[in-house]
Amino acid sequence: MGLSEILDTILAWAQSLISTAGYPGLFFVMFLENVCPPIPSEVVLPLAGSLASEGRFSLVGITLVGAAGSVVGALVFYGLGHLLGEARIRQLVRRYGRWLMLGEEDLDKALAWFNRYGEKVIFFGRMVPIVRSLVSIPAGIARMGMGRFLIYTALGTALWSFVLALAGYLLGHSWPLVSEWIGRYEKVILALVVLAVALFVARRLWGRRKSSKVAVGVSSEGSTPGSPS
Repeated sequence: MGLSEILDTILAWAQSLISTAGYPGLFFVMFLENVCPPIPSEVVLPLAGSLASEGRFSLVGITLVGAAGSVVGALVFYGLGHLLGEARIRQLVRRYGRWLMLGEEDLDKALAWFNRYGEKVIFFGRMVPIVRSLVSIPAGIARMGMGRFLIYTALGTALWSFVLALAGYLLGHSWPLVSEWIGRYEKVILALVVLAVALFVARRLWGRRKSSKVAVGVSSEGSTPGSPS
């Protein structure tokens, strides 16, 4: 069985669980969606919204249950980041960071940036495909307060759940269109991430090259004609 067939099987199972188990099924699937990204909320929530148009769910119920499942799932990655801790991450950066062109100064900048904008990162990150499942890890590493983490996670996931459920509710049996639209959005996000990584690598390579030239120039200036070798 190929990867696409496995993902289709997982998706079909998630849809079946929501249709048959109701809110408990929705809670469980949204929990898994945060710890197992192959289960996309952009399919799960519009489906639930379409079922709400048939009276089997309510938009308020989907919003609250979807947010609750997502929050519990987000705590898994928050705990992982908390267990890893800054000290262990620094150790990994010292040992392997050079292969990724990363140093401790990059970690310092990232942690300072997260400490300054952490609430916004958590809130808006919940509505960004790819990012929403992993954004909890730096929150745990930065030791973001549990109360703040839960509040902004709940607000972000509630808004995401409501918007997707409402779209499915309005589209009814045409709810799969939502996942198609989000799929285009995901491609744009992925392209921006790839571009950002490419720019980061190019900037580091240019910086190293420039530093190397400066070092060679200084070395040449330090060697005068006739000086002993």
